[in-house]
Amino acid sequence: MFIFGDSYTTDGYNVSAGINSPVPGYTSSDGQNWVQYLTSTYNQRAVKTFNLAYGGATIDGALVPPYLPTVLSVVDQVAQFNKYLAPRPAGATWSSTNSLFAVWIGINDVGNSFGWTNITRVEFYGTLMDRLFSQVEDLYSKGARSFLFMTVPPTNRAPLFIQQGTKAAAQMGTDIAEYNKQLTQSVRTFKSKHRDLDTVTVVDTQPIFNTLLDKWQTFGFVNVTGYCAAYENATPTPTYQVEGCAPVSSYL
Repeated sequence: MFIFGDSYTTDGYNVSAGINSPVPGYTSSDGQNWVQYLTSTYNQRAVKTFNLAYGGATIDGALVPPYLPTVLSVVDQVAQFNKYLAPRPAGATWSSTNSLFAVWIGINDVGNSFGWTNITRVEFYGTLMDRLFSQVEDLYSKGARSFLFMTVPPTNRAPLFIQQGTKAAAQMGTDIAEYNKQLTQSVRTFKSKHRDLDTVTVVDTQPIFNTLLDKWQTFGFVNVTGYCAAYENATPTPTYQVEGCAPVSSYL
């Protein structure tokens, strides 16, 4: 698997330090994330994984600036793929028939541009899709034939937007829906252009997150509307606790 995305996806792998660089294990969830579960915990076959995702990433920093200029966008991540992995070096002798290219991006694109008043969302998200799929086309040109795309989850239900009030949260929900609609349409267009594609899948993350949020008690969460600032950059252990906050595992 070759994976591109943001903090919901990164596991700390650094391809520039070497193809077989160890995974330090940092994730924004304080534990295994979907990549690690998909490729190891719930997978019975050995899967070589190259996770190029980077925390804070947007599709292109020139369109939506990330929180720091050093953040690697999807454009940067694809450039890394082209430099280190597209040549299929020893340790990464992949083929079109045995590789899946996964992309989960858009959370920061929608979120970081939320307060902008100089854009029309429909048109701007169209620009974002054009840029994103220029990168997907680049991967296709290097031999990628199987793709997985994931939609933006309901971050309008996160504490950041809950605290801004119902109007802001509702608008964020509308923006996410528009982005996800355009993503799905763009995937459909991409598939229609290339008849030699293998599997192309869109996973809608909305139902999964909404189920967790709606039935939070069933899943053992204590707090689904607040957060502890002390935990924002991960913690030493999944049960870590600081004074004045619940254990980190209590927060969704």
